[in-house]
Amino acid sequence: MTGESGGEGGAGTGRREVLRVGAAALLLGAAGCTGKARPRTAAPGSSGVASTSTTGTATPETPAPTPLPERPLWQPGPDEIQPDVKRRAVELVAALGAWPPGGQGVEAARARVAALGLPPALAEQAGPLAPAAAEASLEVVVAQYGGILDDSASVLVVCRQWTRGQDGSVAEGGTTVDVRLGRAEPRWTVTALHPGVAGPAAAAPSATVARVLAEPRIELPPEAAADLRGGTVRDSVLEAMLRLAGPYTLSVSVVRTGHPLDVFGTTRPSDHPLGRAFDVWRIDGMAVVDRATPRQLVESFLRDAAAAGSYNVGGPVAIPGAGNQFFTDDTHHDHCHVGFNH
Repeated sequence: MTGESGGEGGAGTGRREVLRVGAAALLLGAAGCTGKARPRTAAPGSSGVASTSTTGTATPETPAPTPLPERPLWQPGPDEIQPDVKRRAVELVAALGAWPPGGQGVEAARARVAALGLPPALAEQAGPLAPAAAEASLEVVVAQYGGILDDSASVLVVCRQWTRGQDGSVAEGGTTVDVRLGRAEPRWTVTALHPGVAGPAAAAPSATVARVLAEPRIELPPEAAADLRGGTVRDSVLEAMLRLAGPYTLSVSVVRTGHPLDVFGTTRPSDHPLGRAFDVWRIDGMAVVDRATPRQLVESFLRDAAAAGSYNVGGPVAIPGAGNQFFTDDTHHDHCHVGFNH
C-alpha cells in the first residue's frame, strides 16, 4: 500500500483512509494486550500523583513530618509565693525555646521577647535553649525558686525540648534555666538568663549511677540525668536517692547544673554546683508546694533524707526540736533540698 498514490479527495483517498484507521486500531489493540500504556500526567489542581492507566501504581507523595510534641504551658498553682514571678520566667523561657517552622534565629526570638514587654536583648542569652533548628517545642516540667527576696528572685525553669533539624530529624533534650528577675511595675521584669550546660557524659557510668538512672521511682529531668551521666555527682547524693526511692517516688528538679553558684542573696557557695545536693519538687506524685499534699508525708521525707546522711535539709515545713540540720524559708516553700558536705 505504500506505493499507491492519488490526488486529493475522490474514492481512492477514502479507501486508503479506511485502511489506515484500521491498522492504527490493530496497533492500539496490540498495545492493550501487553498491559503497557503511556502514563498520564496529573491534571493541574489534582493531587499531583502520577498514575498509570492499567497497573494502578502511583508515585507516593512525600509524607508530612511527624508533629513535635505539644504541651500546655506550665502554670503556677494557688499555693505559690509570688506566683506571677514564676509565670513571668516561664513565659520568657517558652518564647525562647519554642518556635514554628521559619521562626528560628535571634531576630525572630527578639521579636517574641519584645512581645512579652521584656528587653529583646535577652534573646542573646538563650544559649542551649535556642539551638540551630528549623522548629522546636518545649515542655516546662516545673519552675521552682532558686531564691526569692523582696526585690529580686531566681526561678529555675526545668525544661524538656524537642527540635527538628534541617533534614527533618527530631532530637529530644532539655535544659534548666536560672532566670533572674527584679521587682518592677506592673509586673516583675527579667534581668538575666543563665541556661545550664551539663558536661559531657563519662566514658562509662559507675554502677551506682547506672542504678539511679534505671530506678523507676527516681524521676530525673534531662539536665539532672546528664549530671549523673557526666560523673560529677557525689556518691553521697546517689546513695541517698536510692535509699529514699525505697519508701517514696521522688521527682527531682535540680541536681548540679542550672542552680545558682551561691546560695541566693549571699556569697556562700551552694552545694549544688559541687555535686553535693539535689532538690525534689514532688513526692509520690504530689507537689511539695501544694497544700493538699499531706504535711506528714513531706515531714517524713525530710526526716528520712536526714537519716540518709544529709546535713542540710530544707523544705516548706519546720521540724520542731530538730536543731539546725533542718531549715525552712520562702525559697524552699516549693521543694525539698537535700545537701551533703562530702
